[in-house]
Amino acid sequence: MENKNPLYEVREITDFRDMMNQSRELFADRPAFKVKSKDGAYENITYREFYDDVRAFGSALWADGYAGKNIAVLGNNSYWWGVTYLAVTCGLGVIVPIDKELMFDDINTILTSSDATLLITDRKGFAKLKSRLAELPEGLTILLMPGSEQEGYGTMADAMERGKKMLQENDPVVDTYWNNPIDPDALAIIIFTSGTSGMAKGVMLSQRNICFDITSTCSVVEMGTEDQLFSVLPMHHTFECTLGFLAPIYCGSCNAFSESLIRMARDMQEIQPTIFFAVPLMLEKMHDRILKSASKQKGGKFAMAMGKTLAKASDAIGLSVSDKIFKEITKAFGGKLRLVIVGAAAVRPDVVKDFKTFGVTSYIGYGLTECAPLVSGNNDAIFTTDSVGVPIPGVEVKIDNPNANGIGEILVKGPNVMLGYYNDEDSTKEAFTEDGWFRTGDLGNIGSDGNIRITGRAKNVIVTSNGKNIYPEEIEYYLNRNPFIAESMVVGSDKSGEDDTVVEAKIFPDLDAIRKHFKDDHEPTEEEVNKTIGKVVREINKKLPNYKNIQDFSIRSSEFVKTTTAKIKRFAEENLSEAKNYYESKKKENK
Repeated sequence: MENKNPLYEVREITDFRDMMNQSRELFADRPAFKVKSKDGAYENITYREFYDDVRAFGSALWADGYAGKNIAVLGNNSYWWGVTYLAVTCGLGVIVPIDKELMFDDINTILTSSDATLLITDRKGFAKLKSRLAELPEGLTILLMPGSEQEGYGTMADAMERGKKMLQENDPVVDTYWNNPIDPDALAIIIFTSGTSGMAKGVMLSQRNICFDITSTCSVVEMGTEDQLFSVLPMHHTFECTLGFLAPIYCGSCNAFSESLIRMARDMQEIQPTIFFAVPLMLEKMHDRILKSASKQKGGKFAMAMGKTLAKASDAIGLSVSDKIFKEITKAFGGKLRLVIVGAAAVRPDVVKDFKTFGVTSYIGYGLTECAPLVSGNNDAIFTTDSVGVPIPGVEVKIDNPNANGIGEILVKGPNVMLGYYNDEDSTKEAFTEDGWFRTGDLGNIGSDGNIRITGRAKNVIVTSNGKNIYPEEIEYYLNRNPFIAESMVVGSDKSGEDDTVVEAKIFPDLDAIRKHFKDDHEPTEEEVNKTIGKVVREINKKLPNYKNIQDFSIRSSEFVKTTTAKIKRFAEENLSEAKNYYESKKKENK
């Protein structure tokens, strides 16, 4: 299936430098970023200033001998992270974004595997390396971002100063760097995935991969010069980098960075975003806080229910009163939020419906790092709450070997599909069919309406001896909706004495909710927790066919290991010692 119906006219861009040149010409004096000054106030950086900063930093790195090199960036979302990314990719070398949440050993493995010769990092990133610098790859140089200076190490600020001097003096190095030919189909970005079901691999993306994803997405989702973006998800993640960082530059929008999730609500008040990108967990928590806050107010539940009814009724006759009815709710987001784009995992349909009623549209998308990342999504012409929309224009999707219900592995073909895995020919070969379709590893079907529906992850499917397929995500959905359960993971288990694979649930309970349930101010015993969760499991089993019933469950005392997009790392959970080491290292880091 292919969607050939763009809604908006878009400009062609061949590579990131072409994008920068066009945006500088079109939006020169418009704000590209809002960044916090030392006194805590937001200041604008124009497209002209951003353009010059990228050229200055890139020229300095060229003069230092980094042309054609692989350069890593590690740090929190920031203006300087963005300058680094584009300075490298606009004619210098290959960028290697690293997950800022990783521990030293994982960071070191990526630096080694990616052949990085330079690492540009911030204060927190350097703190993870400081005690074990001798173990880093031989010949690796570290450059520190502004505000992260350490004695004995080069700084991005010094490089920027040298680069700006080159610009002022018309140093020929600037033209050499900025005019260095860019092959849009060559390797430009190596992104090491933090997938939930296997070891990380280095995904190789070209500039054509990402430029296509930007223009195709912008042809069906409106984003423009009046939009204020709010960057919350980690920028090393392709979803945020392509759509939340690069696409706004292409469209002439303004971007701003959240200081932290803790300060997210305050930042939204100051920035007043119109668009931001989120993962389901983030949107669901925002939604639940809204309902919880309403329920505490006198008559709040009734007012919320009545407001929803009136809003839906007004929409049915072509009017919109959501902004008036839910004014206090939208004020919590800064008052101007119009669109949230959600990816990385499934989101509860009731959350999407409620946000729509509040006057904030939520588009659900589907993608993978290997697809730069977007494959499909809801858009300005298509809105559903139970699917991941239709393929973006120019991308083909089909179902491989579908069963009687039309469910099979989702295959993708298009200009957004990766070049392969870095230095891993075997994994690259396994990722594609003989006729060139990328194997996503995800299961789904395509409805008569053309919408793609994800049913599970191929590698996670539990198969019973009589050929029944059980998708863990379906059962996890029911478990995670219960207030007594904080998190869950469903797996296939070969129980002793059983001839078949059965469903087992690993559960991290919400002890606060269980405490409130007992109402007698005592700490629930292990037996009481087990009985409470056991009752939940029995109730859920009543909603499921017998072969999907949860036959066994275990209670965890700690959260599951997660990726930075809040997905449970299934492969890590299968190795308890790895999970234990993960949390021990987290404790040490936070001390």
